Amino acid sequence: MTDTGSVRETPHEIALVSGGPRAAVTVAVVALHLRGEVEAGVPGTIRAAEGEAGRGLPALPPPGVSLDAPADSVGGQATAVTGAMRASYLESAVYHCLDEPREMGELVRHADVRWALAEVRVGLAEAGLLRYPLLGPTRAARRRLKLLRSAYPSLTSRRGVPDQDKLIAVALHGEPALRLLVPRFAFRAGLTDRVKITDKDFFRGSPRGGTYGGSGGYLYCGSGRGGGGGGGD
Repeated sequence: MTDTGSVRETPHEIALVSGGPRAAVTVAVVALHLRGEVEAGVPGTIRAAEGEAGRGLPALPPPGVSLDAPADSVGGQATAVTGAMRASYLESAVYHCLDEPREMGELVRHADVRWALAEVRVGLAEAGLLRYPLLGPTRAARRRLKLLRSAYPSLTSRRGVPDQDKLIAVALHGEPALRLLVPRFAFRAGLTDRVKITDKDFFRGSPRGGTYGGSGGYLYCGSGRGGGGGGGD
């Protein structure tokens, strides 16, 4: 696969532009799973793994506080908030919602996850990849996705694929990548349709439009946070 050093955006950002909120949350869930921090619960749900999982994730700020707020500044200089930082907060929000098993739909709707998704959108909008006011992808974003899909075509094997490349594949190609790279987890956790998986499915490219069975959902813009919410292949 192409050297991932050429990818400027995080897989979470790519997924949000390509497939909407559910796609971005899916990437976060898979990232956590690859590190052993979440696992499939009862059929169709995801739960936090036991033990030391999640200790390296950043603590969420108080409700209503943006990552770009002055309170995040150090020594009078505003701390630069990178796409990687926003992605790590999305993973943290997802992980900390899993104090009990939850379905994907519950995760996407959770106030903390909606806040983290809004933070990822802020970075994308600042980079010119989402446009106001509807936060749909810009022409530059669509060109970028086209280039990325050309540089990172659908995989035909999961053997020897680095975790970062797995996340990029999931972000760009959705369910076919999930079925190839993390088939048991994706099926049991409800990330893919609960249908019989065949070899043909593994190699099929993703359809145009929304991924992960989603419709894109660029109007999903929750930014407030409130209460609530709170193996391996």
